[in-house]
Amino acid sequence: MTRISALGHHQPEHVMTNDDLGKLVDTSDEWIKKRTGIAARRIARDESVTDLAAAAAGKALAAAGVGPDAIGQVIVATCSAIDRVPSIAAQVAGRLGIPSAVTFDLNNGCAGFTTALATADHTVRAGAARHALVVGAEKMSDVTDWTDRSSCVLLGDGAGAAVVSAAEEDHIGPVVWGSDPSRGKTVRMLDAWQPRFSQDGQSVFRWATTELAPFARQACERAGIEPGELGGIVTHQANLRIIESLVRQIGAPQAVVAQDVVQSGNTSAASVPLALAKLVERREIPAGAPVLLFAFGGGLSWAGQVVRCP
Repeated sequence: MTRISALGHHQPEHVMTNDDLGKLVDTSDEWIKKRTGIAARRIARDESVTDLAAAAAGKALAAAGVGPDAIGQVIVATCSAIDRVPSIAAQVAGRLGIPSAVTFDLNNGCAGFTTALATADHTVRAGAARHALVVGAEKMSDVTDWTDRSSCVLLGDGAGAAVVSAAEEDHIGPVVWGSDPSRGKTVRMLDAWQPRFSQDGQSVFRWATTELAPFARQACERAGIEPGELGGIVTHQANLRIIESLVRQIGAPQAVVAQDVVQSGNTSAASVPLALAKLVERREIPAGAPVLLFAFGGGLSWAGQVVRCP
């Protein structure tokens, strides 16, 4: 049995508003809000992906009351890390004094955190670790083309983390995950050594709003939860219009719906843990309530599960 024992999150201090972006490209606050729902995003000036990840992970460890020696696995989900070796996960373990865990980075685009959460869940269930640390961390500003108004208005920086622990009751449901690699070039990084985020926004919007809701409902079904019983829904914070469409199709009228995209923008693999950690911190979802986590993006990939709110 497994559970999320604690969460943590971290965002840079600098806020970039839509009006700020209007000084860089031909856009406006009205244009951005109408198409994406985004009002602002955080931009890391002096912090790296490792800095963001370690800050969020440290908060999660402290909240869980778990010592570094007890962590048997560290996974960092990221698609924006410039460092390849050592991994961001290894660097985070070093920062936090975790002595001998298996550490690796996982890149599944915006679905990275929910994929990593399932991986850690399986590790703990198999008895290979008693506690695992899972982080979603992105510095998307490093891979943003600030001359492309179709993408630069979307992206932000941040990190969220969770401690997955062995438990006496099951609080993490079975994962529903998959991919459609035939559409892999819809969301991509251009130029491997000087990467820049690129996507066909209209294709992604159509895919997310017409094809993904059945997978989200399937995650509820596998967890033995009716959508109407959900206390919360935390989807990838890509676009407010996508979030609202998915929630309508899932059919959970009583659920608290994360809308962190409004103030944080699209933080890729960090968006689900960042939004979930904020909801828990503000106690907008009661402890023990079922929450659907569902993320999607580059690959094209998706991954989701129902968890009990820590």
